[in-house]
Amino acid sequence: MAKRVRAEDVLFRSPTGEEFEIDGDGGSRVLNDGIESVVADENTKLLATKEGEMFLYADAGGNLRPGPLGMGLYFRDTRFLSMYALAIAGRPPVLLSSSAERAYMSYVDLTNPDLWDDGEISVTQQTLNIRRIRVISGRFLERIRFKNYNEHAITVPIELSFAADFADIFEVRGLRRKRHGQFFKPKVEGQKIVFGYRGEDEIFRQTRIDLGSTPDSVTIADGVVTVEFRLDLVAHQTKLFSIVVEPVVGEDEPRPVTFDGAVHELRRSYEEWERDCTTIYTDNELFNTLLHRGQRDLRALVTETTRGKFISAGIPWYVAAFGRDALLTSHQILMLNAGPARDSLRVLAAFQGRQVDRWRDEEPGKILHEIRQGELSNAFYVPHSPYYGSVDSTPLFLMLLGTYFRWTNDRAFVQEMMPNVEAALTWIDEFGDADGDGFVEYQRHSPRGLDNQGWKDSHNSIVHADGTLAAAPIALAEVQAYVYCAKQRIADVFEAFGNGARAAKLRDEAVKLKSKFNDQFWIEEDNFYAMALDGNKEPVRTVSSNPAHGLYCEILEPDHAALVAERLLQPDMFSGWGVRTMSKTAVAYNPMSYHNGSVWPHDNAFIAAGLKRYGFHRQTNRIATAIFDAAIYTDYMRLPELFCGFTRRTPNSPVAYPVACSPQAWAAGSPFLLLQAMLGLSARAHENVITVNNPVLPPWLNTVELRNLRVGDSTLSLAFRREGEMTSFSMLSKDGPVRVIMEEF
Repeated sequence: MAKRVRAEDVLFRSPTGEEFEIDGDGGSRVLNDGIESVVADENTKLLATKEGEMFLYADAGGNLRPGPLGMGLYFRDTRFLSMYALAIAGRPPVLLSSSAERAYMSYVDLTNPDLWDDGEISVTQQTLNIRRIRVISGRFLERIRFKNYNEHAITVPIELSFAADFADIFEVRGLRRKRHGQFFKPKVEGQKIVFGYRGEDEIFRQTRIDLGSTPDSVTIADGVVTVEFRLDLVAHQTKLFSIVVEPVVGEDEPRPVTFDGAVHELRRSYEEWERDCTTIYTDNELFNTLLHRGQRDLRALVTETTRGKFISAGIPWYVAAFGRDALLTSHQILMLNAGPARDSLRVLAAFQGRQVDRWRDEEPGKILHEIRQGELSNAFYVPHSPYYGSVDSTPLFLMLLGTYFRWTNDRAFVQEMMPNVEAALTWIDEFGDADGDGFVEYQRHSPRGLDNQGWKDSHNSIVHADGTLAAAPIALAEVQAYVYCAKQRIADVFEAFGNGARAAKLRDEAVKLKSKFNDQFWIEEDNFYAMALDGNKEPVRTVSSNPAHGLYCEILEPDHAALVAERLLQPDMFSGWGVRTMSKTAVAYNPMSYHNGSVWPHDNAFIAAGLKRYGFHRQTNRIATAIFDAAIYTDYMRLPELFCGFTRRTPNSPVAYPVACSPQAWAAGSPFLLLQAMLGLSARAHENVITVNNPVLPPWLNTVELRNLRVGDSTLSLAFRREGEMTSFSMLSKDGPVRVIMEEF
C-alpha cells in the first residue's frame, strides 16, 4: 500500500500565510573544512549598482548569469537573484554600451543581431534598440525600452529568465556546505513570480518579481523561470517594460516606491550629501573628476540600516559593516565631511565587545571586525554575528574619535562615547597586551576566525625574510603606531574636558611605547623597521609598507623616518604606480597577491600623509602623483581597492587585480587624504584653529579652492596657488571664530 503524502510534508506556509510547495531537488552544497576563500575571477567588466543594504552585480549587458563571477542581486548578505537574462528570439542581444557611473543607477544599450524566421531575415541587425535602465531603492527596479527603427512593423519574441539560489555571500566567495534549508518551487501567477527559501537560521526569504504585465508563456525547469512576451512594434514604435524585484527577509516588507520616485529621491539624497561636503575645485579637470567620483562613491557606500548608518567596505564582497574599513575611511575624509565618522563610531560603539567569546574572538572593549546578516552567520557556520578578529579596530576607534574631536569640537558626542573610550583603553592595556610586554598582539581563537588580524589579513601576509610564516601572537608595527596616536589624541580629549591628570598619564604611556617601539622594531642593518614581532618576540624583517603607517602616527624617530622615506621610494618598494605592500626583494613577494606586493591606494594615502608630517613634501607629492596617474586608467576614474604591483613601464597602465572591490570605501577616500596632505591642513577645533603647514602643490596642480570647509562651529573658504616651487594660500571667506595659522617645519 502506497504511503500517504501529507500536505504538511510538501507544503510550507510563509509568515504571511502564503503556501509554497517544497522543492525536494532544490540542490545540495558541500562544506569546505577550511576557511572561506574569495573565488577566482576573470577579467570581465561588471556593473555594480548599490543603495542601502542592496546591490546588483551584473555583466556589461545587464544580465546575471551563473559562474564564478559572483553576479547577482544581493540583500543583507544573501543572493536573492542568481539569474536574470534577456534574450530576443532565443538569442542574446548585442551590447552597444553600458555604464554604472552613478552608483545607484546603471544604463545598458543593446541592439539585435539578424533575426531569422523560416529561413529569411525578419529583423535586420541593428534596427531594434533595447535600453535597460535600473535603479535600487529598497528594491530593484528596471525599465526596458524597445524601439523599432525599421520602416515596417516587426514581431519579436522576448524572453526573460530568472532564478534565485539564496546563496549566502560566504558561499558565493567559496565556502561550501553539506546541509541547507528548504527550497520551494517557484510560483508564477499572472505577472508575479515568487521564489522562496527557508534557511537553517529558520528565516524565510523570498524573491518577488513583478513583470508589469502577464507574459504570453511561462516555462519552469530546474528552478529557472523563463517568461516570453510577444513584442509587436509598428515602424518607429517604442514599448516599455517595467520589472520590479523585491528581496524579502522574514516579515519585513519593503516600502512601496515607483521608478520615477526612486530616481527623484536618490538624486535629492546625493545632492544633500554634496551640499554637506566641503566643495573642492582645482584647475585640473581630471583631478576634479577623481575627487567627485570618490565623493559620490562614498555616498553610495554609506549604508543606512536599523542599526544606524555606516560606510560599507566595498562592492561586491564587503557590503557590510567593517570596523577597520569604516574607521580608516572616515578618518581620510574628515576634511570633506565629518558626518560618516560620527555615524560609524556610534554604530561600532553599540557593538563594542562585552564578554569573552572565543567563537567570535570577542573580548570586553574590543571593536568589531565585521558584521554579517546572512544565513551562515545566523546559523553559526561563521562567527560574523559580529566577528571581532581585528587587532587594529580598537585603537583606530580611539584614533578616529580623537581626530573627529579635533575637526568638530563635538563635545556632546564625545561625552556620549566616553564609556566606550574607557572600555577600549582597557582592552588595549589588558586583552590587547595579554603578555604585558607593552605591545598589542593578536592570536586567533575562533576555529573559523582569521589567522592574521591586521589590515593585511591574508593567511600568508606576515612572513619572515626566509619565507616562513610568523607564529602568533603577533605584534604588528602599524598597530603599535595606531595605539600611540590613539593615546595622544584621546589625551587631547581628556585635557579639553578638564582631566589633565588622565591626559598626562596617556601621553606618558604613549611616550614609553614610542621608545620601546623604536628600540625593538628598528633593524639597524636594514635601515628599516620590522613589519612585526612574532610569538617569540623575533622581528619579522621582511621589508613592507606596515611600518610606514608609523609616519602618519608620528611614532618613528626623525632620523629613522628619513631612512624609511628614502627606502619607500626605492625601486623595490615604489612601483611607479605607488608604494608596494612588500619589497620586490622579499622571498614572499608576488605582485599579483592580495597583500604581498600589490599596491593599495589607501595604504599609499596614509604613507604620503605621514611623509608630509615629517617634512618630506616631494615624496608626498610623488606618491600622490602616482596614485592620480593610476586613477586615470580606471573606469570612471574610480580607484579600485588595489592593483597589482608590477613595475610601471611606458606606455603601460596599472595591472588590475581581478577581484578588487570597486567602488571600495578607503580607495574612494584616498584622494581626499592625499590632497589634505599636499595642502598641509590640520585642525584643532577645540582651540578654534586650523593649521596650514607648508602647502606644496605638484606640477599638475596650480590652484585649489576649498569652500564650506567646516572646523568646529566655523566655516571658511581657502584658496591655494602654486607659482613655480612656491605654494601660497589665502582666506576667501570665514564665518565663525576659527583662526588660520601658518606653520613651517
